[in-house]
Amino acid sequence: QVQLVESGGGLVQAGGSLRLSCAASGNNFRINTMGWYRQAPGKQRELVAVIIGNANTDYADSVKGRFAISKDNAKNTVYLQMNSLKPEDTAVYYCHVDVHHPYTDSRSDVWGQGTQVTVSS
Repeated sequence: QVQLVESGGGLVQAGGSLRLSCAASGNNFRINTMGWYRQAPGKQRELVAVIIGNANTDYADSVKGRFAISKDNAKNTVYLQMNSLKPEDTAVYYCHVDVHHPYTDSRSDVWGQGTQVTVSS
């Protein structure tokens, strides 16, 4: 079983920055993709950024040029650097990991517990 622990959310003024972290732990897993989603009140959960393999990344149009996703393979940790934050970035941010379990040749989708990001105007 794989667990995710998120950290780094909080309250920031518009134009400010935050860095989210998400560490994966457990046994018998290999990470396929790591990403961040967000869900604002009354809205559907949406993809923010994803990193596939070691370097391929993709971003929501609304965050391109402001957010950067990266990962540390040795720590099984994914980061989301968020710059030039806007009030519309306010949401609960969820870490997501797609993993492969070699011993059982199966895959799992794992979600973090979510961390609140609030951007004040």
